[in-house]
Amino acid sequence: MRRLGIAQALVHEPATLLLDEPTAGLDPGQRAQFREVLQGLGGTQDVLVSTHQVDDIGETFDHVAVLAAGELRFTGTVADFLALAPAHATAGAAEAAYAALVERER
Repeated sequence: MRRLGIAQALVHEPATLLLDEPTAGLDPGQRAQFREVLQGLGGTQDVLVSTHQVDDIGETFDHVAVLAAGELRFTGTVADFLALAPAHATAGAAEAAYAALVERER
C-alpha cells in the first residue's frame, strides 16, 4: 500500500510533492528503491518529506529542517545538520544530531 501511495503521488508530476513518513513499513530494499526514485526526479520537483527515519537523509536530501515542540530548531544543509552530532556519539550521526537539537525537551 505504501508503494502504491508513492506511485500515485508521482504519477501526476506535481510541482511540489509532500510526503509524510514515506518509507514507514518499507523494507531496506524498498527504501533504497524509494531513494532512487527521488533522485531520479532530477530536480524537477520540490519534495518535502516529514520523517522520523533520519538515517536516510544523507543519501536522499540536500536540506534539513527540524521542528520540535512547534519550534523550528534547525534549517540548513545535511552536512551542517550532521555536524551537530557530538564526536563521541554512539548512534548514527543523524540520530545524534537530532538528539542534540531536541535534548532540552528531555
